Amino acid sequence: MNDSFRAMPGHLIRRAHQASTAIFAQEMARQGLDLTPFQFAALSAIAGEPGLDQASVSARAAVDRATIGGVIDRLVDKGLVARQVSQTDRRARVLTLTDSGADVLARVQGTIARVQDTLCAGLSEADRATLTALLQRLADNHPRAADDPAAV
Repeated sequence: MNDSFRAMPGHLIRRAHQASTAIFAQEMARQGLDLTPFQFAALSAIAGEPGLDQASVSARAAVDRATIGGVIDRLVDKGLVARQVSQTDRRARVLTLTDSGADVLARVQGTIARVQDTLCAGLSEADRATLTALLQRLADNHPRAADDPAAV
């Protein structure tokens, strides 16, 4: 049996993503929160730049435009994000956190730190820094992957 795929970066990234997603879900459940990694990324992007439009949130969070639409709809339905007509472009909708959204984002900061610590358990600080730097380089080498997987 050929197990050479087990040493392939793509396979290992997929397994790490599975672990990250599972750890995130477990920690959110422990906190009694209904929040996905995409929703967290969108909330963080909006908090960092209130008044972004949906396309800009998509770009900042590195989530494809088709997915971000549903993510934003769910955040609006949960009362965490407000969507309003832009004052400068009546066709555009701008996004801001509601007070509830800001509260949830503040509440999960410690949880997010635990997710990262759990995911990187067994790594030294130097290894963790190296892993982060390498993953950042991979992401930077494929900036359009979130919007167009065929572009990579």
